[in-house]
Amino acid sequence: MGAGHDHGHAQGAAAGGTVSAAYQGRLRAALAITLGVMVVQIVGGLMADSLALVADAAHMATDAVGLGMALLAIHFANRPTTDNRTFGYARAEILAALANCLLLLGVGGYVLYEAIERFITPAQTDGPLAMLFGAIGLVANIASLSLLMRGQKESLNLRGAFLEVLADALGSATVIIAAAVIMITGWQAADPVASLVIGLMIVPRTVRLLRETLNVLLEAAPKGVDMNEVRQHILELPGVEDVHDLHAWTITSGMPVLSAHVVVSHEVLDSVGHERMLHELQGCLGEHFDVEHCTFQLEPSGHAEHEAGLCH
Repeated sequence: MGAGHDHGHAQGAAAGGTVSAAYQGRLRAALAITLGVMVVQIVGGLMADSLALVADAAHMATDAVGLGMALLAIHFANRPTTDNRTFGYARAEILAALANCLLLLGVGGYVLYEAIERFITPAQTDGPLAMLFGAIGLVANIASLSLLMRGQKESLNLRGAFLEVLADALGSATVIIAAAVIMITGWQAADPVASLVIGLMIVPRTVRLLRETLNVLLEAAPKGVDMNEVRQHILELPGVEDVHDLHAWTITSGMPVLSAHVVVSHEVLDSVGHERMLHELQGCLGEHFDVEHCTFQLEPSGHAEHEAGLCH
């Protein structure tokens, strides 16, 4: 018989909370800032007849929804585990990131469409007003970015929120530039041009986040982990003859998981023992994984053939 071992056990780890949980207060503050400035920008966009400013306000509305979903996801992700949900609701954070991507793509498409419409039907934009409200938006976005900067490096959920605010900050800067061009040259097309730029800034970042999110949902190997290298590390341990059924995936940000069947010679298992061999595997993979979420089944030589026979 093989020996299975799960260091730390997934249930206990999941119950301890996800990476994003430590940043709930910062998310709430960023949400409050975003909602306040969104209202100001909507009013300013209507007063100045600036499509770029209205587009930026619409993006801030999406930011608000995204931040709200991120907070909701953290709430669900940190609920206790159950017998039916052994990792709890940790994957809810990844689903929130996916929803943010879809919202961003929708807003980006809307902004691009409206910008083209504004080229066809020009409007008179009040440059000074657009610059004033654009500057308010930029200052608010910078404040929100400072709140989310640290967390976005550790969590896809927070990275989705961070990228939304970053794109909006760039959008506010574009509004200011367009308003300055209108004030100096009178060229009204600067406003829809700025709207196009905002739309084009939203889409590429969203596609990158969407790719990372789908990789998690499709249970691809964790980012930055070379599975061939992991396999080689295991095979280099004294007494290890083979490794099979090697799998690695990510439950949610900061929670990589690995499982493997490791074939060990009878001599090494008898002389070293299962516990010592498991410690060796822990040390081997410590550089690649949180060892608390690694599960190993130690098998003596010939056990794989025995398992194959049971399957027929």
